[in-house]
Amino acid sequence: MTTPLNLQQQQHQQLQQAARTVRRVVVEVVDARNLLPKDGQGSSSPYVVADFDGQRKRTTTRFKELNPVWNEPMEFIVSDPENMEFEELEVEVYNDRKFGNASGKKNHFLGRVKLYGTQFARRGEEGLVYFTLEKKSVFSWVRGEIGLKIYYYDELLPEDDRPPQVPPPEEGGPPPEQEQERGRPHGVTIVEEGRVFEGPGTMEPPQMHPHCMPFPEPQPHSPRVVVVESPPPVVHVHHDPPQPEMMQYPPPVGPAAAEVRRMQAVKGERVRILKKPNGAGDYSPKVIPTKQHGGVESERVHPYDLVEPMQYLYVRIVKARGLAPSEGPYVKVRTSSHYVKSKPASYRPNESNDSPEWNQVFALSCNKTDANTATLEISVWDSPSENFLGGVCFDLSDVPVRDPPDSPLAPQWYRLDGVAADQIPGRVSGDIQLSVWIGTQSDDAFAEAWISDAPYVAHTRSKVYQSPKLWYLRVTVIEAQDLSIAPNLPPLTAPEVRVKVQLGFQSGRTRRGSMNHHSLSFHWNEDLLFVAGEPLEDSMILLVEDRTSKEPALLGHVVIPLTSIEQRIDERHVPAKWFPLEGGGGGGSYCGRVHLRLCLEGGYHVLDEAAHVCSDFRPTAKQLWKPPIGILELGILGARGLLPMKTKGPGKGSTDAYCVAKYGKKWVRTRTVTDSLDPRWNEQYTWQVYDPCTVLTIGVFDNWRMFADVAEDKPDCRIGKVRIRVSTLESNRIYTNSYPLLVLTRSGLKKMGEIELAVRFACPSLLPDTCAVYGQPLLPRMHYLRPLGVAQQEALRGAATKMVAQWLARSEPPLGHEVVRYMLDADSHAWSMRKSKANWFRIVAVLAWAVGLAKWLDDIRRWRNPITTVLLHVLYLVLVWYPDLVVPTGFLYVVLIGIWYYRFRPKIPAGMDTRLSQSEAVDPDELDEEFDTMPSSKPAEVIRVRYDRLRMLAARVQTVLGDFATQGERVQALVSWRDPRATKLFIGVCLVITIILYTVPPKMVAVALGFYFLRHPMFRDPMPPASLNFFRRLPSLSDRLM
Repeated sequence: MTTPLNLQQQQHQQLQQAARTVRRVVVEVVDARNLLPKDGQGSSSPYVVADFDGQRKRTTTRFKELNPVWNEPMEFIVSDPENMEFEELEVEVYNDRKFGNASGKKNHFLGRVKLYGTQFARRGEEGLVYFTLEKKSVFSWVRGEIGLKIYYYDELLPEDDRPPQVPPPEEGGPPPEQEQERGRPHGVTIVEEGRVFEGPGTMEPPQMHPHCMPFPEPQPHSPRVVVVESPPPVVHVHHDPPQPEMMQYPPPVGPAAAEVRRMQAVKGERVRILKKPNGAGDYSPKVIPTKQHGGVESERVHPYDLVEPMQYLYVRIVKARGLAPSEGPYVKVRTSSHYVKSKPASYRPNESNDSPEWNQVFALSCNKTDANTATLEISVWDSPSENFLGGVCFDLSDVPVRDPPDSPLAPQWYRLDGVAADQIPGRVSGDIQLSVWIGTQSDDAFAEAWISDAPYVAHTRSKVYQSPKLWYLRVTVIEAQDLSIAPNLPPLTAPEVRVKVQLGFQSGRTRRGSMNHHSLSFHWNEDLLFVAGEPLEDSMILLVEDRTSKEPALLGHVVIPLTSIEQRIDERHVPAKWFPLEGGGGGGSYCGRVHLRLCLEGGYHVLDEAAHVCSDFRPTAKQLWKPPIGILELGILGARGLLPMKTKGPGKGSTDAYCVAKYGKKWVRTRTVTDSLDPRWNEQYTWQVYDPCTVLTIGVFDNWRMFADVAEDKPDCRIGKVRIRVSTLESNRIYTNSYPLLVLTRSGLKKMGEIELAVRFACPSLLPDTCAVYGQPLLPRMHYLRPLGVAQQEALRGAATKMVAQWLARSEPPLGHEVVRYMLDADSHAWSMRKSKANWFRIVAVLAWAVGLAKWLDDIRRWRNPITTVLLHVLYLVLVWYPDLVVPTGFLYVVLIGIWYYRFRPKIPAGMDTRLSQSEAVDPDELDEEFDTMPSSKPAEVIRVRYDRLRMLAARVQTVLGDFATQGERVQALVSWRDPRATKLFIGVCLVITIILYTVPPKMVAVALGFYFLRHPMFRDPMPPASLNFFRRLPSLSDRLM
């Protein structure tokens, strides 16, 4: 039997046993996988920081390693073993900015893991567990996982090491911590990764793992630190004497010493975690400071004034003569920073082998320092034997500078010289014809030159493409005669004859033809539309089919070349023609004839883009084009902070980026800058603008095709896209901005980097030609005389997009199918819950002004601001007594609103709006549904859940539509006598109002109604008015629904 005394003794023994033991938690950081590169060079230098029970330690830094291995244990002391299961362990991974070229003052966050004491295992039972790295905020982008071994054990302390009992402090005396730490040096303030810590200058290190470096204990008299929660990371330190900004960590001793710090917060210290600023700031365009054009010294104004001049050393190798005997001579060009080889030599017919030709231009990037100090070596070698055939050396300080529009520099003959060690007679002889000059990317030779930062010539040169000229082919099927119909049809069964038309990959079928029993002919009078592209090399195939039975029977066909079809640009009548059918099932040569009206429509604009982002509205026929109103100039400066899209070598990411811009029929593609996360293109292009209400689209892609074999086709990866509406640009003003490159993937929104652009719309401002465009129809005339249906136009747009992609894929270098579809928004019509929400909020924003006006009137009625209400009474009296002022006052109010909002006009062209697109916090399942194929490739359970969700949404829409119908039916019920008593009352009230309006002056009635509407709340009844109650009681047709 346990007595209270024995129970107290057992508890006392347990307390003594606990006092003789200490619990330690060991966190062994094994490795990490697939970390995100953050050092600006396609890699990261990660280290791990662990925070547990007020103790903070870190591992060593692994230099440029995306899959680092540490195998470093970190040991923590548990202050309260009984409540260890409630303690939180936070493991964070950072990129050490000291080992890379990353921007910013803080180390980059790579991910974190939060664990609790319930997940710790006892020593001997632990195992290696890989935890997925989590985000710190919604806008963080992390990836990868970290492998940890976490366990704890209890260590028995000797009698001498037991912690002494601390007596309670006396009143007025200092706390025990202050008694023990009095006299220590003053502490410093540490701010790291958004946390604030206190620590003194020196202290004795406690016993810990040899790979850990202790952080000093806090001082009791350290200053109070308050971190204010605001977007910029501001730290306010309140103290009398000045403190050093940051403690310098001592360097590690020996190669095995780890850079681990232990940080403890001071007791009673107010520490707040800094909140990250709103991510919308990272997703909005930014203004780039205008830079002075440097580089080449010239007295002329640089023709490419929107981009930065890039200095290149141009070497044109033309040919040689009188060379020593050789089999395959080639040329080497060498500078202090570049080394290139020419292509194999070619020979003219009937020419000797000592006169090879190359006709090749090299563009080697150089700066002003290299141009003043470096040398250029051009040497000729024999390819099979690698024998030296001679060379020429130039001092770059003597190389001339060429500025367009100067004529090309004339090549000259230079004597080939040998080296002093060359003692073989006849080895070096002959001359080489070449020219060397310094220029910029505006040089005529730049487009076809071998460029040092884009060595894959076939896939990396800048190119300009033109979309094919597209026509609408209208096929009007009128009738068919003399068809060979099967005679063995069942009684009272009419044959089902249809006409099928094929043009390339497009096909269309008419409805069932109506049969004329007197002439045995079939009539349709139906139009079919197709997209045809120049050159009109294809042929249209028309098939007449009998689909009465399960297996369709071919009754005849006809092949019509597109070149034989008449073209029209207006609505003039095109005569129909009879075409004989061939190849029917009857066996004879004549199978009947078909009556068709064919024409190529040149008065329509063939849409290949989404209508809301269209860049051109001109018709196909060039004679209908109007003169341009201006010129759009685009300078593609470069990109910053691109994420690596491919892996080159162990632990190193890379991106080979190029830019594509599309406006109207003209596509441009910059050169591909290889292996760079911060490419600089500095290329400028121009377009003629025929309509300012159009959109310029710029996309950035990662080049994969230049690494693919001929047999395989590797699609290029999209990095991001920017749209700029031309009408938002002020005339003759240069906009130099940086736009974020955003991509929406299955995992969410990703910021892939930023692109720097310079845009200028050069046009006469507010002149008649420019202003007249805003009063003209948006689409050509034929779209209004013979409009196309929405579904039909969307189907034709898909066909046009496919034809443009096929045309551009035949260019060199090709624009891939995925690039064209991404630039043309080919999937914009696909269903998306996210887009539906975005459109709903757009409607809410449009109606917000009406809601605001209603709230303002309600405040006036309720006399929330008596002065405003009285002034409105006076204004109302003036407008009633002088009704001629109502309309001009309304227009004056609109003018004042426009002048007021001029202060808040957008300063720069807007880019992609993540908040408007509802892409910042989108449900993962909704994203997965948006990227699903058509038809769906998901399992039946997932489709059922999505269908049920769509039914719930449709039920809400159904309810709203029913409410709208109910209100309209109640208005109709006022005079429809569905409710006889309500109709009698309404007619009676209308009669009384008529008599009053005939007898009382209208101004008096208007004043009375206005003052009644604006009456003081003390004269109001809180219940709804009688008129509203009467309207709500009117019947609707909802009670008749089944």
